[in-house]
Amino acid sequence: MRHHNSNRKFGRETNQRKALMKSLAYSLALKGKIKTTEAKAKELRPYMEKLVTLGKSGTLASRRLLVARVGAEAAKKIVTDISPVYKLRAGGYTRITKMIRRKADGAPQAVIEFV
Repeated sequence: MRHHNSNRKFGRETNQRKALMKSLAYSLALKGKIKTTEAKAKELRPYMEKLVTLGKSGTLASRRLLVARVGAEAAKKIVTDISPVYKLRAGGYTRITKMIRRKADGAPQAVIEFV
């Protein structure tokens, strides 16, 4: 039974899922706004919010955790550009906007961006 297992699997193995979240978070950090499926956007939101909260402290340990989770380039952008903007905000850094379904397979699309 799947009681209390609310995470999505996306038909992938654990390492593939982690790599997917890492690449989505990397793209969102660098571009500020990405278009993806609704399920991936909903799964990315808490992942990214935790990274921004981690970047708000700016300590060496938090920088190293960020580098491990999204890569050096995105970690630097989170610590220097993104986190200072939300210094006084207690969460809710991202917004998900639903779009029309994808024509090819009918998958619900969404845009995830920083508020």
